[in-house]
Amino acid sequence: MDCLKCKASIQITLEDDINISDSRPDALKLIMDRGNVVIEEVKVTDDHVGVKGKLKVNILYLTEGRNDAAAMEGEVPFDEQIYMEGIESGDNVSVSWEIEDLSTGLINSRKFSVQSVLLLKAVCEEIRDEETAVDISGNEPVEFRRKSLNIASMVMKKKDIFRVKEEVEIPGSFPNIFSMIWWEIDPSEVEFKMLDDKIAVQGEIRAFFLYRGEGEEEEICHYETILPFAGSLGCDGAREGMIPEIRYAAESKEVVVRPDFDGEERVITFELCLNMDICAYEEEQIDILSDVYGVVQETSVMERDAGFRSYLGRSSGKMKLSEHFKAEEGTQIGKILHTSGNLQVADTSLTENGIEITGALNLQILFESSSEGSRFGLIRGEIPFSYVLEAEGIGKDCVYPVLADATQIAVSIIDSDEVDVKCVLFFRTNIYREWNEKIVEQISTSELDSEKMDSLPGIAIYVVREGESLWDIGKRYYVPISVIKQTNELTADEVKAGDRILIMRNV
Repeated sequence: MDCLKCKASIQITLEDDINISDSRPDALKLIMDRGNVVIEEVKVTDDHVGVKGKLKVNILYLTEGRNDAAAMEGEVPFDEQIYMEGIESGDNVSVSWEIEDLSTGLINSRKFSVQSVLLLKAVCEEIRDEETAVDISGNEPVEFRRKSLNIASMVMKKKDIFRVKEEVEIPGSFPNIFSMIWWEIDPSEVEFKMLDDKIAVQGEIRAFFLYRGEGEEEEICHYETILPFAGSLGCDGAREGMIPEIRYAAESKEVVVRPDFDGEERVITFELCLNMDICAYEEEQIDILSDVYGVVQETSVMERDAGFRSYLGRSSGKMKLSEHFKAEEGTQIGKILHTSGNLQVADTSLTENGIEITGALNLQILFESSSEGSRFGLIRGEIPFSYVLEAEGIGKDCVYPVLADATQIAVSIIDSDEVDVKCVLFFRTNIYREWNEKIVEQISTSELDSEKMDSLPGIAIYVVREGESLWDIGKRYYVPISVIKQTNELTADEVKAGDRILIMRNV
């Protein structure tokens, strides 16, 4: 079973100034930004986890003079300590991150400011073998019964990387590529399926490229496309039918422009890495020893609590979002170039009908401006949402890791300074029930209490009470279940309140 030993989170604020490199032109105005976090080191000591990494920031800006576009990147390092009570050196701790806020500003023509709020989440999970008694043997006659449990056993927990290598050829109506200015490569609707000794992966990649074309004017061009991808990742021990619980963080590598068959710079190659945190469960039914009583000797049962998890099912749902946004005053929207969306889930909670998910979709809408003096413009907007994901049978004893994705983002111009945004949010979760079960750990025997046995009749008519079973009656009188059934000519173990049962003890 998997066991959560401890978890903790910390919110940190990063602030720094980034100088524009000498090879880049002076900046006139900020257009667009994006951020990514790289965790470089996780060091575990007693009660503390040290996390070292960096925030990588990419900035698209207008240049002075030609009103052209250029891009640059910078890094803001961090080294933080997360307090985790009970953690010990040698424990395996997984650290995930979320950029809650990113703000960039222009200080002067050669310097940008960066301010960001990061949420770091540290989780320590242990995998343990839960040993349970399933049978009993010995020379002493005893009665015992079993209980069937449907459980989801963790059979795999590991990290791996799935690499997607793609190439895109610019259509013939576009000019050749002189230099790449800006690009965004984002996966969406990624699905995983467990197969024999491998994991099938499929999804879509939304790729956007802003480049400077060949020619005297070096025209700035843009190209956007959606690429489906599918493949598999080797995974020893994987089996078809396992339940995947996989989270990933996407990291795109350097974009390279290469010539086509005619020697013209028209082909863009790139590699997308999905850093995967892989868990896999498998459903199984086990019969555990649940209770014992003696017939000729007293039995004492030592029990303990054991934690179990069962799989209730999978739930998924979609919702549509729409909103209007306006550009800065005095800005005229000429053409929409690209829209990037960052979906943030703020909270998940149980409701009468399922799981209520709340959060916001943060948007950056890049457009060509028809106003004089500004070639490009950006609209930043936020669309809050609240959605109830139906989940049959869910309760307070359940866990439900929710995955959310924003797809089909479409922006249309409805006025010279206003746009309409439509998109679809996709939610999915696997639902698990967690509970503690009493399991038999040890059985000891002793001589029967003669006074107690003398107080029990050798023969009696017992009237069954509400909720009682043959087991309860046999345990009370130290009589085997098989003897009670034979005496009363019963063919099944079920009895109901009010039934009269003849008890004959072998005195």
